[in-house]
Amino acid sequence: MKGGIFIDAEAPHLVRQQFALVQAAPAIRAKRQRFPENVVEVVATEEEALRRQDPAQNLHGAEVMGPSRSSEGFRLFYLVRWLSE
Repeated sequence: MKGGIFIDAEAPHLVRQQFALVQAAPAIRAKRQRFPENVVEVVATEEEALRRQDPAQNLHGAEVMGPSRSSEGFRLFYLVRWLSE
């Protein structure tokens, strides 16, 4: 289990830890631990996420786990950590 979600050891390619840009206003960023895929853009490296983040536009670099399918059928990413903290 990593960050509140279970990882299937036989299918690690389905849900994996990766770097991303997350669109989130400060109030949401402070409280939320999971984000729908429509506000997450996966990037290749931590450096790219840090380079492309723009807090003025509510775009933050993060390390996330996902995507994971919710019980409602949505694809979610779970926050591991914000890169700027």
